[in-house]
Amino acid sequence: MSQAVGNTVLAYARVWHHVDASDRVLGKLAERIALVLMGKHKPIYDPGVDCGDYVIVTNSRKVLVTGRKAEQLLYRKHSMFPGGLKETPYKAMMIKKPDEIIRHAVSGMLPKNKLRERRLERLRIFPSYHMGKMGGNILRSWDDGTLPPDWDPSVPTTTMTLQNNWRFPSKS
Repeated sequence: MSQAVGNTVLAYARVWHHVDASDRVLGKLAERIALVLMGKHKPIYDPGVDCGDYVIVTNSRKVLVTGRKAEQLLYRKHSMFPGGLKETPYKAMMIKKPDEIIRHAVSGMLPKNKLRERRLERLRIFPSYHMGKMGGNILRSWDDGTLPPDWDPSVPTTTMTLQNNWRFPSKS
């Protein structure tokens, strides 16, 4: 029997994680999401291999920033035409596109290489708790940035019982 851990299918299997962004600090939340997207939480992590998981973020409208960032933070984009710089303050961006706030923060914490866009494609952000059909894919939920207490690292993810890992949304 082989004891190899390397290029096995189970080692590279992608898992869907669920994050509730309610009352979470933006920077700390983005850091944890970036680590999961890169795959640094797995024992097979390699910087040149895209082995990260999917992440679903809900309640992006309720994310918090510390200090005076709510008044001072600006999001800039340029149309590449002269005078084409557009600046959007944090409060206006929170009303129009709350998902872009989290996506921008996570993008800044990912390595600036060719894997960055592919990793960001595995990030799904929703402004409220409703996530549609994607909720059926979730295998792991974490509220405070850690894995659930019932998660057993010795058991492969695909053979875990669903009753221990599924977190059903509360009726609120």
